[in-house]
Amino acid sequence: MAWMRVLLLTLLPSVLILFVFPGTESAAVKDGDDTDVQGSFQRVFLPESDASNFFKRRGRRSVRHYAEMIAEQRQYLAQAERRREFYEDRRSKYENFVEEERNEQYERNREKTEQWREYNYDGLYPRYPHHRPAI
Repeated sequence: MAWMRVLLLTLLPSVLILFVFPGTESAAVKDGDDTDVQGSFQRVFLPESDASNFFKRRGRRSVRHYAEMIAEQRQYLAQAERRREFYEDRRSKYENFVEEERNEQYERNREKTEQWREYNYDGLYPRYPHHRPAI
């Protein structure tokens, strides 16, 4: 229960300060020069009339301008080209990988076959009996 009293005693001064001084706008704003603050405010935010008409300039069902359609089509074509290049690059990397794997597997298989032939060949007879000449 003692920790509750300590918590209340630490929070009480901060709450009193907030209620006594409600006029502070921000800690970063200077008190002396309000013209610069107003200018930056006007540069960032639109006037109320422009803000209300911003989305009303062209409705969803109205006809689009030709230049807007061409720009959108260029965006689609550029996106399709990037996608095509990406998948082409991915496919070529995969094909190179598969080709290298096949070559390595072929080489390992050939080496194993050579080792088997050398191990099973004693030098007295040809490697395969069906290669012997007929007498």
